[in-house]
Amino acid sequence: MTVSNSKMLLVEDSKFLRMATEHSLSKAGYLVSAADGEEALQVAKEKPPDIILLEMMLPKISGPNVLQALKENHATMHIPVIVLTSLSQKNEEKLISEGAAAYFEKSALALDQNSDLLATTVETVLARKCAGGAPDVPARPDGRMTQAIV
Repeated sequence: MTVSNSKMLLVEDSKFLRMATEHSLSKAGYLVSAADGEEALQVAKEKPPDIILLEMMLPKISGPNVLQALKENHATMHIPVIVLTSLSQKNEEKLISEGAAAYFEKSALALDQNSDLLATTVETVLARKCAGGAPDVPARPDGRMTQAIV
């Protein structure tokens, strides 16, 4: 599975960031979006995507609660989730231990410069999902690797 033939669910409450991220990823694959946690869970259950890009600060149901609900539901627990956040790196280990496949800081989304960085992270997580393994994922612009678990 590659990004170009995968179905992605983008969960982002900021219309601007949602549109900008959709623009950078839409050429890479089929993208569905949700504006809040409640909508995200509904879409994930009704039309399960291959991967979910999840903002942590969401209305209705918070990102951490969405992640927990996804990982507790047998229908969605296998879907890798890439966390998109403005939160500090100190939350990275906690999010990975709670089921996130990778952690991506929004500050790395300088869309005109690094739009390929998010697509590369998505591609790496999808490749790992297909291979059934969990190698390191380059999810940060500083070049450090994030050990992720699918």
